[in-house]
Amino acid sequence: MDPAVLLIPAAILFFVFLVVALVYNSLVRLRNHVKESWSDVDTELKRRYDLIPNLVQTVKGYATHEKEVLERVTEARSRAVYSTGSPDSQAVAENELIGSLKSLFAVAENYPELKASRNFLELQDELVNTEDRIQAARRFYNGNVREFNNRVQMFPSSILASMFNFKEAEFFQIKEFERAAPKVDM
Repeated sequence: MDPAVLLIPAAILFFVFLVVALVYNSLVRLRNHVKESWSDVDTELKRRYDLIPNLVQTVKGYATHEKEVLERVTEARSRAVYSTGSPDSQAVAENELIGSLKSLFAVAENYPELKASRNFLELQDELVNTEDRIQAARRFYNGNVREFNNRVQMFPSSILASMFNFKEAEFFQIKEFERAAPKVDM
């Protein structure tokens, strides 16, 4: 038997194996990018969660009659901190937290001494900075999700994605009316 007859099927088999390995490895790499970028979002959210108790304590010192608003912020923060799982479930908790922070800043408008407090102003600036960082981390995460989902959905990688049980990742989306960071005019 001619060795070229065996060499052609071996070359085809090697080529198929090489394509499968490259596509599989790219899916793994993209999935890991999605996980890493979600970790970045999570880090920034935790940074915000750490700022909120200080902000609540500062407001509490001036706005003693606003117990309900302060409790709402504390409860929303607690739910957001303990919200784990999909980006969709996290987004629900984040929307609630952002809404309660808006209420807190609305209350702050009624207390001129609070608005002039250096501690409050520093916390407010830090929170605005953190909101910007969260937005950047969300954009990075969603970009990685888009790349991964494209690979999972597009031929021929979609075949391997389904064979190896790669599932589409969820985007981290905030409701349209709550996309903006809490805004405070001083």
